[in-house]
Amino acid sequence: MGVLDGKVAIVTGSGRGIGLATATLLSEQGATIVVNDLDADVAREAADGIAGETSVVAGDLTKPGVPDRLVEETIAAHGRIDMLVNNAGYTLDAPLHKLTDDAFQRMLDIHTVAPFRLIRAAAPHLREPAKQERAEGVEVFRKIVNVSSISGTFGNAGQANYAAGKAAIVGLTRTLAKEWGQFKVNVNAVAFGWIETRLTALAGDDNVAEIDGQQVRLGMPESARELAALGVPLGRAGTPEEAAGGVFFLCSPWSDYVHGQTLHVTGGATGGMTG
Repeated sequence: MGVLDGKVAIVTGSGRGIGLATATLLSEQGATIVVNDLDADVAREAADGIAGETSVVAGDLTKPGVPDRLVEETIAAHGRIDMLVNNAGYTLDAPLHKLTDDAFQRMLDIHTVAPFRLIRAAAPHLREPAKQERAEGVEVFRKIVNVSSISGTFGNAGQANYAAGKAAIVGLTRTLAKEWGQFKVNVNAVAFGWIETRLTALAGDDNVAEIDGQQVRLGMPESARELAALGVPLGRAGTPEEAAGGVFFLCSPWSDYVHGQTLHVTGGATGGMTG
């Protein structure tokens, strides 16, 4: 028996890294998982590796119609949505004076616009059941978890575009919490610090992703990784599984009275202008 038995969760960007670790953990607790990733082959491989019930809806969430299709296919396959984890994302780093309009817009599109569109598409399946439950005097909680970053909550040099997108998702989270609390939809965010993923691995020619037909270099230079370690009281990066634990808490019954919050999963790292 798991605490999420009978629940259906959409986890975006769940082909790898934190998304895959989150999907696996939610599945271990009984949830049916809808795996979404840019790469259909990666999504299918991830789903096949998860022991519980899964389905796959691949696609680029920044493209018109894809968030709607993700919701439609989830409802067609499973009939409901109980949890939505907006995790998909990547980075395009550069100092602000060297950022192109395209690089700035891409970060807003994936980190803010795509979650907005997906939440909007899911709205009828989160709000309407709650109206009936309220009429019957029944309280059932559904969950939205938006993934932010300490780049969004504290700022980070070289990531003005990424920080703007991740700050915006916090504002969206807080606003939606005020709008949808009446429907017992817990809306929270989790802000990650230094977690070992492709985005924080050592930069190099072999750490690239193909996004919208372009090769995007991922990762951090060794000097930045060494600096990052100095800012973490626990002395190391977190694992994807440790990051997933924060998301699981916000999806679990233990977070039913946690609402409109941003949970920092950072190993104790602090930031911002005042620390």
